[in-house]
Amino acid sequence: MQKIDLELERKEILNRYKGLLRDCKDKTDTSDKKIIRKAFNLAVEAHKEMRRKSGEPYIYHPIDVARIAAKDIGLGCTSIVCALLHDVVEDADYTLEDIERMFGNKVARIIDGLTKISDVYDQNVSMQAENFRKMLLTLSDDVRVILIKLADRLHNMRTLESMPKHKQLKIASETLYLYAPLAHRLGLYAIKTELEDLGLKFTKSEVYKAISEKLAETKRGRLRYINKFIVPIKEEMEGQGFIFSVKGRPKSIFSIRNKMLKQGVEFEEVYDKFAIRIIVDSKLETEKADCWRIYSIVTDFYKPNPDRLRDWISTPKSNGYEALHTTVMGPNGKWVEVQIRTTRMDEIAEKGYAAHWRYKQKGGKDTSLDDWINRIREMLENPDSNALDFVDDFKMNLFTDEIFVFTPAGDLKTLPVGSTPLDFAFEIHTQVGSKCLGAKVNGKLVPLSFALKSGDQVEIITSNKQTPKEDWLSFVKTSRAKSKIKNALKEEKKRIGKEGKEILERKLRHIKIPFDTKTETQLIRFFHLKTSLDLYYQFGAGILNNKDIRSFANQRNQGWYGFFKNKITGGESQKYAKNKIEKKEHHIILFGSEKQQLDYKLAKCCSPISGDEVFGFTTINEGIKVHTNNCPNSIQLRSRYAYRILSASWASKDDIEYTTKLHLTGIDQVGLMNEVTRIISNQLSVNIGSINISTKAGLFEGYITVKVFNTIHLYSLIKKLEEVDGIKTIERL
Repeated sequence: MQKIDLELERKEILNRYKGLLRDCKDKTDTSDKKIIRKAFNLAVEAHKEMRRKSGEPYIYHPIDVARIAAKDIGLGCTSIVCALLHDVVEDADYTLEDIERMFGNKVARIIDGLTKISDVYDQNVSMQAENFRKMLLTLSDDVRVILIKLADRLHNMRTLESMPKHKQLKIASETLYLYAPLAHRLGLYAIKTELEDLGLKFTKSEVYKAISEKLAETKRGRLRYINKFIVPIKEEMEGQGFIFSVKGRPKSIFSIRNKMLKQGVEFEEVYDKFAIRIIVDSKLETEKADCWRIYSIVTDFYKPNPDRLRDWISTPKSNGYEALHTTVMGPNGKWVEVQIRTTRMDEIAEKGYAAHWRYKQKGGKDTSLDDWINRIREMLENPDSNALDFVDDFKMNLFTDEIFVFTPAGDLKTLPVGSTPLDFAFEIHTQVGSKCLGAKVNGKLVPLSFALKSGDQVEIITSNKQTPKEDWLSFVKTSRAKSKIKNALKEEKKRIGKEGKEILERKLRHIKIPFDTKTETQLIRFFHLKTSLDLYYQFGAGILNNKDIRSFANQRNQGWYGFFKNKITGGESQKYAKNKIEKKEHHIILFGSEKQQLDYKLAKCCSPISGDEVFGFTTINEGIKVHTNNCPNSIQLRSRYAYRILSASWASKDDIEYTTKLHLTGIDQVGLMNEVTRIISNQLSVNIGSINISTKAGLFEGYITVKVFNTIHLYSLIKKLEEVDGIKTIERL
């Protein structure tokens, strides 16, 4: 065991604390520093015996979280104190009352909000939907809770190496699924980018490593190119008297990978792997004019791509982001993205809501970011919503692709891509949405499910006789519309249920069956329903009638109802199965083993084969489904249903064939497919399931389904095929 140097650790703690003071010196005065020192001393005392999984003193963590809150998010004294103390109540013998007595009510309330969010590192399962909802409830109180939680998550991701592999996968999946989009939605672009890159590093390490190495290899050439590109622009801007800075930065690893997937190209073929950012000092009243002047300078030297101009100054993004983006043809025929911002815009782009709030306090106007936070608060006001439904709706509300549409009066509304006139109606007012009968887009009648486009002018037609319909839920996009429709349908269901209860009571009285809790429970189980409201609604709506009641009475009178009930509900077995899964999450299941007679299927979304890194997912009706760790659905499954995840590996058997699909591209030439099939069938004795080839302009693209025994068998096949003249790429789907 390695000996711990306590004196060295003490010096490191003080160095980190001094770093924190440097990070917040512009936002704190002498009295603030005294409070921060007091919080630091308490945190050191509270965590003095604690260590992280890495073996480091635990106090490193709250200090580093406070530094992220101060430097990367731009938060002030209160938030820094809360970041230092965020684990004190949960992990030490201090109460919220102690915190309030020492630091006041405001700090205590934020610490309370942070404490309500369970620490995923102390659990066997990932933070689930209900827990995430608890965190968002703090939006109703103080948005700083979420900002500090994002700082906490970022530091945990930076230090994830010391965690076991299964926890790395869960936490990274959760980060990509919810935390990175949330950071983006709050305008924390730098934090969102780092969370995405770290999430990719731990969920798809080989992909991350490959792109990272290629970026490192091309760094020198990239810097030379950037310096050459900006020379004429800098000279002209200096000549016109601008005070500015220019930065060249590579695109994030995560965004480069997304471009590769979206465009179906290799790393070398992604043309905009870096961007130039021009940041100009400008007065608020001349910001827009100054940015367009700089745009004019850039495009005087380099020809712009008219399809790639983005004006987020006239119409800022819903997370507050403002800038001009253009893509121009630089030296050597390379496309270069140029981002033009003022100092104010740059601070909001990097530090998001905190910077936006500071400018608002100085007299700035409310923005769509305030509207978004108010909308989330509105979603949270619905106490009946299912937690998983809430998270789905919330995810939809983290939209980054937006459209801009107009009211008949010319007012601008921002909606997610794919929104309908019904979403637009609910955006205007709940009553307009609820009474929406039809819509006109650009003067023409369209169905309510019509997909709106940017620039559309929308007029809503209403009727006092109209009420929300259940099928509306199948095409609306915004969480606001979904929430309002669900609430209206629930109220209608309650009204019909009240009538149905009276109808049911009369029918039971007529056949001399007592209307009590026991009978109600038996009826719910007999008709495969979930709640008493479902039961009453079915009778009120006429779905269940006298014939159904007689069937129930006959079964009840025959005396075998208990047996029938167990057949329907499965007794306690289902509950036991779930508990067993929760407790045995890390038990290794061997797929392909005769010793474990498992009811499992291979997931079609990723088609796993022996040798892949896999996990089991317990479904409700189809037993265990086997997914690869790289499955496109892996992140969502791990973050939402961690209690159903089973650790798994393959039994060492090579007599089972697995189906997998290959995607090939290359140059079309005579005899190429004959050579491919000869290698597959004759040389390697691999069975071919299907072949689908298309050719165009001298190129071909094909899909081949093959049956292999394991990954070694598969990759030896791929290696052989890569040697065939004319084949450019082969990838497993």
